[in-house]
Amino acid sequence: MPALKKTSFTGKIIWLGHVPDRKAALRSQPLTKIEARFDGPVGEDHGGLTRASCARVTSQYPLGTPIKNTRQFSIVSQEELAQIAQAIGVDDFDPEWCGASMVLEGIADFSHIPPSSRLQSQDGTTLTVDMENRPCTLPGPVIEKDAPGAGRKFKAAAKGRRGVTAWVEREGTLRVGDVLTLHIPDQPHWAPDG
Repeated sequence: MPALKKTSFTGKIIWLGHVPDRKAALRSQPLTKIEARFDGPVGEDHGGLTRASCARVTSQYPLGTPIKNTRQFSIVSQEELAQIAQAIGVDDFDPEWCGASMVLEGIADFSHIPPSSRLQSQDGTTLTVDMENRPCTLPGPVIEKDAPGAGRKFKAAAKGRRGVTAWVEREGTLRVGDVLTLHIPDQPHWAPDG
């Protein structure tokens, strides 16, 4: 039996974007397609085969240690963005605000899909999910520019709704309108005491 199970859950890509220079600005720029290569989305500053370790992995490495880049894509769901928008008091949450690479529509509780899940397009382009993307304060100032007063509410509102990070397992092109099928690991839940 395969270690990954194809599910009936699918998500439609309704938005794509990239951050060309995150030191200059976190705000994503919208795209109609992304060329996904093994070193990440072409033109994306979060790309690369490796990255410098950050605060998320300080219990494993000193800050700045070169490690494998499993955070090439930042994928969020339309349904969870709508929940964040309501919580921070805006009509719509612009995915540009949080430096998103992709917005999917149609997979419930998207931020909690299992690590190592695959999102595969009809053409075979495949992204491997690293894990839930925990919210941080960096989008706050970006949001404040467009929606004064809402940015300071983002981190709390995005808890459990910030989507996932992912890396390219099979290269290809991803386009707005593509449908990605969710494949999940076929393994029991970890139970060290049982």
